[in-house]
Amino acid sequence: MATFFQFAYQTPLVASLAFLVVIIFIRYKWYRPTLYIYPLADFLQKRGLQASSLPAKFFFWIRLASLLLMAILIGKPQFVDSKSKITVDGIDIVLVLDVSGSMNFFDDIKDRRSRLSVAKQEALNFIDKRQNDAIGLVIFGRYAIARCPLTLDKNILKEIVSDLEIGQPSRDMADGTMLSQGLVTAVRRLQTTKSKSKIIVLLTDGEPSPGDLDPKDALLVAKNIGVKVYTIGIGGDQGGLIDDPVFGVRVAGMPLNKSLLQRIAQETGGQFFEAKKPQDLKMIYDKIDKLEKKSYETELYNKYHDYFMPILWWVIILISFELFVATWVWFIV
Repeated sequence: MATFFQFAYQTPLVASLAFLVVIIFIRYKWYRPTLYIYPLADFLQKRGLQASSLPAKFFFWIRLASLLLMAILIGKPQFVDSKSKITVDGIDIVLVLDVSGSMNFFDDIKDRRSRLSVAKQEALNFIDKRQNDAIGLVIFGRYAIARCPLTLDKNILKEIVSDLEIGQPSRDMADGTMLSQGLVTAVRRLQTTKSKSKIIVLLTDGEPSPGDLDPKDALLVAKNIGVKVYTIGIGGDQGGLIDDPVFGVRVAGMPLNKSLLQRIAQETGGQFFEAKKPQDLKMIYDKIDKLEKKSYETELYNKYHDYFMPILWWVIILISFELFVATWVWFIV
């Protein structure tokens, strides 16, 4: 393991130092201080009473030191630790969200946010916590779509999640729940990744639609690739609630297929969670976040330690000290 010191911006550094040298040269070559002649100057000189040059020298050197440190700051000094090993958390994750029509229902009369709105908010919170993980997104309704590939760019992923709407990208997307197709699509996103830990977080609120793939086939694909699946069933046992303009709030939709979600989680080494109320979903995502923490060592080509702030503090100290001395000691501006 090699370590060394360097300046990241060498050209600006050399230009700043050259400018500083030119200024010093001009000062010594041509600069002459203002000469004041007083009537008693000869008398004081004969008595050996002369003004001290110490303040002028002091201010010159302290200002020169400040300018030199500023020039060094422009060069961005760095201590480089080459081939260093650091411990990071890294897991490849695909979020699989149900965007069928029933995700418009709500489950709490006191919190009438739709299931999709709650799911989106908690997915965003989960993404914020997984800074070192590559995360992708698959949505499914009448068919499954890989909405976002695995990415470390959390801003793009969060923007895509925030923009999710039922009936997009096509109106017929809401007419179906192709759960197994969504699972297979997510597994394929993880098929070629190099991470040793691959997980899927699958959220749905209902029963797979006729025409969906056989869950056995989807499970076989997931197990062959070594993907762990956490399943989340959102909604109450009797279905969801919906605002009806004629009858008011009424029960609508179908209850969860808990047995299928439990089977998917169990056979892939994951867990099944049930979110009957909006607040349950936050606790579920928090629990998954705590369960899936994998630390491992990886080599970085170079690890950089910048020294900007320590040098900046020295510049501030020097300038402050100069102002203090000029104001309270020698009264020189």
